Amino acid sequence: MAEITAAMVKDLRASTDAPMMDCKKALVECDGDMEKATAWLKERGIAQSAKKADRVAAEGLVGLKIADDFSKATVVEINSETDFVAKNEGFQNLVLKTTEEIYETSPADVESLKATAFGSYFTESVAKIGEKIELRRFKTIKAEDETVAINGYVHSNNRIAVIVAAKCDSKKTADALRPMLKNVAMHASAMKPKTLSYKDFDAAFVESETIGRIEAIKKENEELSRLKKPLKNVPQYISMAQLSDAVLAQAEAEIKDVLKSQGKPEAIWDKIVPGQLARFIDDNTTLDKELALLDQTYVLNDKFTVAQAIEEAAKEAGGKAEVVDFVRLEVGEGIDKKVDDFAAEVAAQMS
Repeated sequence: MAEITAAMVKDLRASTDAPMMDCKKALVECDGDMEKATAWLKERGIAQSAKKADRVAAEGLVGLKIADDFSKATVVEINSETDFVAKNEGFQNLVLKTTEEIYETSPADVESLKATAFGSYFTESVAKIGEKIELRRFKTIKAEDETVAINGYVHSNNRIAVIVAAKCDSKKTADALRPMLKNVAMHASAMKPKTLSYKDFDAAFVESETIGRIEAIKKENEELSRLKKPLKNVPQYISMAQLSDAVLAQAEAEIKDVLKSQGKPEAIWDKIVPGQLARFIDDNTTLDKELALLDQTYVLNDKFTVAQAIEEAAKEAGGKAEVVDFVRLEVGEGIDKKVDDFAAEVAAQMS
């Protein structure tokens, strides 16, 4: 019998897109003959998905499983080529079973799952459905102890799922906070945060965004001026990451200079400065409010940011808490969908 090397298994996997365990089995069955092993896989429907490699899977569904005691949650995104297949019962069952498997076994990544017996089941299920289907990504969040509260939300279209975790000062607070965390997950599903806090932003990203966003407001003001409408404030900054103590001190000094020039009595400055400084911060943190979950205005109570809303909910329960992790998956997010030009395709074939 021919020796089956890791390189042979790797090559067969590359050419067929079949799981490694199936590639090895095929090579063993076919005594190391690559062509026969490829045919062996195709005969069993295991290599069919490779024929669809040039297609784009940007539709699909998400899956979410939360432990009965809210100590753990898993979210999964599986893509299909068409919305029609996403509505298929077989595809829906595949999403359900895959979510369960990942929840139970906690694989390190997609490739690790593909290398298991379940990976073979997944591939065979795809072959039966007859369309390119991909397990794109997943994440599991586990509570370190009973003071960590976890909850999640799946939108009604089953295309968006969110998990949120908060560290609390006690189990009592954690138990009380879970309904609030589901509300925060609903908020995240609608508001599309990309990161937890402004503190997570890369400095280069903030710098590049600053230039673009300020220029966009200036151009918008040109149009507003033409229409004789009120102009928007043009900020100097866009993130709290840029508002150092020195920047805030300078902003406060400028506010006081304006009050002095307006002849406002210094005795009442204490009542005016905090509000105007808060307005300065609000005007100069637009990036945070758009992309950072904790810094977004909470949709269920616009008097608070999400961080403040969590703090208030914990306070009402007699404790303290802060959100420490979240994940939001939306089907097809970031995938460039292929647009077919039927007329161009026909013309190309006739040329």
